[in-house]
Amino acid sequence: MAKRNEQTSKSVASKAAKLLSKKSTPKNVKSVAASALTQTANRKRGKK
Repeated sequence: MAKRNEQTSKSVASKAAKLLSKKSTPKNVKSVAASALTQTANRKRGKK
């Protein structure tokens, strides 16, 4: 299989992050949200 270079959009990543932060979000939804976040554009993360 060829490697695909698809990335999650900023709006979807933001919604996924909000779902992950809620305790009431079901585990299967958190799993999908986490998967979406791993496909976001690579950027430096750290202290500002």
